[in-house]
Amino acid sequence: MTERFMLSRRELLKTSAAGAALGLASASFPISRAFAAAVTVGFIYVGPKDDYGYNQAHAEGAATLKAIEGISVVEEENVPETVDVQKTMESMINLDGASLIFPTSFGYFDPHMLAMCAKFPDMQFRHCGGMWNKDKHPMNAGSYFGYIGMGQYLNGVAAGHATKTKKIGFVAAKPIPQVLLNINSFLLGARSVDPTITCQVIFTGEWSLAVKEAEATNALVDQGADVITCHVDSPKVVVETAAGRGAFICGYHANQSPLAPEKYLTGAEWNWAKVYKMFVDDLAAGKPLPNFTRGGLADGFVKMSPLGPAVSEAARAQFDGTLAEMMKGGFSVIKGPLKNNKGDVVATKGQTFVEAAIELESMDYLVEGVVGSTA
Repeated sequence: MTERFMLSRRELLKTSAAGAALGLASASFPISRAFAAAVTVGFIYVGPKDDYGYNQAHAEGAATLKAIEGISVVEEENVPETVDVQKTMESMINLDGASLIFPTSFGYFDPHMLAMCAKFPDMQFRHCGGMWNKDKHPMNAGSYFGYIGMGQYLNGVAAGHATKTKKIGFVAAKPIPQVLLNINSFLLGARSVDPTITCQVIFTGEWSLAVKEAEATNALVDQGADVITCHVDSPKVVVETAAGRGAFICGYHANQSPLAPEKYLTGAEWNWAKVYKMFVDDLAAGKPLPNFTRGGLADGFVKMSPLGPAVSEAARAQFDGTLAEMMKGGFSVIKGPLKNNKGDVVATKGQTFVEAAIELESMDYLVEGVVGSTA
């Protein structure tokens, strides 16, 4: 189904008159028996599918389902976090017969996905990163995510070996717990190589602001950072700007090595293909779908980009050894003794936190050695 037709479907459902004319506006609209023998899955992206970042990672996962017999995939990109996403979900259900929908962007969850869960109680919705709670959210909703902080720790290991200035940089969108964990993990990985390394962070304030991302990257390089990573929707601008200034790059979300092959060290990537196949297999088998799904490197939810040509043999050895420890399970990125960048103790000697516990604790600090503020 073409992008043009999917967009026209959303336009048709923007008014009740158009929906009524097609007999599609009601939640009670019967799904065609033609879909009974197959599973139709919908994916919704807040940006373009080829953004070298968050949306591309999801689209790559969705693409793997297309080769599975009996699975139909419908997608729509560039859908804002507004009532438009409700129209898209309704369209996928009523026009395409979707029985499972993945609204992938953070702002799709509340109120938009929850509204569709109430309107279509027989359909299943799973949101990336949403903190589904059994005490307040419907059972046809759920959330899935990956423990990618370990990937940023490995990025830090590569960065720690590559930096000459002992200053690394991080372009961040917003100071939410997952972003703070990624910043902390990046520095702590680098400090496993050299405890004197510091990390400068600049927050842009939004998930996708190309101009500010370029300005932040340039500012970090101007301040001496010679290895840069990020947590924004599309790392493309950060990668190309940093490489253009001669800095090394550690990627995020997807593999950005084609953008800067000589400067790309490695990257923390999502492996959504594993997650989406798990859901689809359960749906096709008639099994109940899990409402809260999490996993890390050892579970195949997260993967690392291949090491680039600039990575030294010493870096490769430490990277591979650390990755092997992570694959055993139970690896602790945050462990004491550790202070935050305000001097407060956040982990005592011998105290460790696995990433699952950190997520539940809602990290709200930057560790000692991070130059920047969450304010």
